[in-house]
Amino acid sequence: MIRSSDRDIRWLPGFNWITLCFFLFLYLPLIILVVFSFNATRSATVWDGFSLQWYVKAFSNDDIQNAAKNSLIIAAVSTLFSTVFATMAAIALGRNREIKHKTAFGGLLLLPLMIPEIVTAVATLTFFTAINLSWGIGNIIIAHTVFCIPFAYLPIQARLRGVDASLETAARDLYSDRRTTLLLITLPLLAPGIFSGAMLAFIISLDDFIITMMVAEAGSTTLPIYIYGLVRTGVTPEVNAVSTVLLGISVIAVLVSQWFAKKQ
Repeated sequence: MIRSSDRDIRWLPGFNWITLCFFLFLYLPLIILVVFSFNATRSATVWDGFSLQWYVKAFSNDDIQNAAKNSLIIAAVSTLFSTVFATMAAIALGRNREIKHKTAFGGLLLLPLMIPEIVTAVATLTFFTAINLSWGIGNIIIAHTVFCIPFAYLPIQARLRGVDASLETAARDLYSDRRTTLLLITLPLLAPGIFSGAMLAFIISLDDFIITMMVAEAGSTTLPIYIYGLVRTGVTPEVNAVSTVLLGISVIAVLVSQWFAKKQ
């Protein structure tokens, strides 16, 4: 009989140190970035006192404001569309018994998660060029919507699996039509999963660089692209400040998404 203590891998030699090194490698650069965003001088490596001047300078920069506005607009609109499409797909595959080969359709829906993002970016750019699509930030919104659907779909699908289908059946037995059942029973029960998926889609869109870099046109600069342009001239506290703000938004969105996921 295998004891529970025998399954504990912490007895392996050096396991605790390996774990510590892993988390240091993962999070220490982020901590350094945040700390030096409050540096009083332009040095990105030598601490010389606490200051908020780089945040003031970043928020007063018109280019940064325009890039942030573009990022928020793109993320908000693409999140709305991708969440709607993901919800429709989850309900169709989870509740419609007439659809055949659901596993295949589900796999196709999640395929963008397995394809390298650079491949998706090149394919999207090629497609836009072939149809001569030039809608400014509209190009980015379309690309982000398609790319974010799988991220929104997974939490919604997980929530739908936990919803008792007999509740919807009971509503139909009480003479509720399909639309009323969807609006008053299914969607309210799916709300935590929908919100969690929307938060994931929002943060994926807000942070995306590769696809945005490929399909963005003049005047469609987003915050990640602008940060990349600043880094090419050297890392400064201003870059750290903008990156810290973006990191903070990402962390908050992920925490909110996890909180709603736990409510399931």
